[in-house]
Amino acid sequence: MTRAIVLGGSRGIGKAIADCLKSINIDVFATSKKDVDTSDLCSVKKFLKKNTQTDILVLNTGGPSPKLFSTITEEDWKLYHNQLFLGFCIILQNIKINDNGYIFLISSNVIKEPNSKLIISSAYRAAFSEVFKVLSKEYAQKNINCINIAPGPINTDRTQELIENVKEFKKSLPMKRLGEPQEIGNFVKSIIENKIKYLSGVTINFDGANSNYIF
Repeated sequence: MTRAIVLGGSRGIGKAIADCLKSINIDVFATSKKDVDTSDLCSVKKFLKKNTQTDILVLNTGGPSPKLFSTITEEDWKLYHNQLFLGFCIILQNIKINDNGYIFLISSNVIKEPNSKLIISSAYRAAFSEVFKVLSKEYAQKNINCINIAPGPINTDRTQELIENVKEFKKSLPMKRLGEPQEIGNFVKSIIENKIKYLSGVTINFDGANSNYIF
């Protein structure tokens, strides 16, 4: 039976992906922070002792609260360096993705349009996206797909925390609504269910036409 590990799978986008994969009879381990906390390298290493291989891996985690550059502390940098970058690197170095598998990175639209209030997230998510892109060529030799999904405004608890007036914010969006986590879940599900294998090393902007960049 095909196995999937979904990090941050207890809520939001991660949970939606986990639920969608379960609907096509995939054995899903949807982790919570109790199972693995990527900001805590001891937690990561403990997790890897019990989880050595998988067919599908979804790299997903929350991000920092909004902070201006001048207010970011040294501890903030260290914490999110681990959570958004180093923790993921250690996982990819130590977990085997079986041939013909998939790796999905759930990053953020800030990798292409940095946000002054989310500068930590912008920096570390962009840095790991570069690592992920380089590794996609190596994984391709084993027919393992690497797909970076960069969500824009999605209807999650985190969006509610980041945006003061969501109702007014929706009016500014091209589609006049937030995206739903289920839409990302269904997208991931469709790739796996339909065995789409030639799509790899790419970043998918999942933002309802909200971004201004071309590529």
